[in-house]
Amino acid sequence: MSLSIAEAILEATRALQSAGISEPRRQASSLLANVLKVDQTFLITRAETKLTPRELDSFRQGVGRRARGEPLQYIKGFQEFFGLDFEVNQNALIPRPETELLVETALGLVADASASPFICEIGAGTGCISISLLHKRPRARAVAVDISPSAARLASRNAARNEIGKGMSIMVADCFAAFHVRPVFDLIVSNPPYIADRDWEGLQREVREYEPRLALTSGSDGLAMIRRLILEAPAFLLKGGHLLLEIGYDQGVAVEQMIDPRVWKLVAIHNDLRGIPRTVVLRKQ
Repeated sequence: MSLSIAEAILEATRALQSAGISEPRRQASSLLANVLKVDQTFLITRAETKLTPRELDSFRQGVGRRARGEPLQYIKGFQEFFGLDFEVNQNALIPRPETELLVETALGLVADASASPFICEIGAGTGCISISLLHKRPRARAVAVDISPSAARLASRNAARNEIGKGMSIMVADCFAAFHVRPVFDLIVSNPPYIADRDWEGLQREVREYEPRLALTSGSDGLAMIRRLILEAPAFLLKGGHLLLEIGYDQGVAVEQMIDPRVWKLVAIHNDLRGIPRTVVLRKQ
């Protein structure tokens, strides 16, 4: 039996609501728009248009995946970040709005568009941070490092997708072990894992069951990778260079206590739009 756009959205809304999915109508509409490759205006103005059997089957498959808890972004296969479009899959974290603050802060530190800063991103995932920086500062160079070969391949595809040229290199390694010859960067950025192991089971189902744990948890207190970056980064930074880190909502004080004032100057800890301490800015003494 064929369904119209309006009927299919209603059917899906009921299924998602029964599965406990928030904003079920909005998510149903988003899934259908993705299947049909149209915008929301089309769904509204052409609500009586009948779906083909193939379109309806594809839509119902997507609704079933969402009802089982799979994030909408993974089903659609992409996510917008900093005005750019990124491929996403379960090999890397879904880019989140709060991480845009990290990019904005980094852009403020390399504000001279004619300069050619050398940037390193640790834990690249989709590559969204490095790619966003190079999109705004095309004269910059960046090295994006991830321990996951699958994530590194994803970052490479996203660099091509967003037409980032030879300014970006992607390496598979554990943190700074990537560098056999020690480079010296102007800026090191990272959205590291910062969730405590003990908090894993309490995460949302969408996160716990689908996003990569390696990119989320970091030891008993969630600070293992942040400690490592604060300790190891100075050897790879120019004097006066900066380290930028995204941190968890309750980690500001703990991170401040890690900082050796002989090595680092704490420039700022910026709050996100919800007023939560989110981005740490350190400058090498």
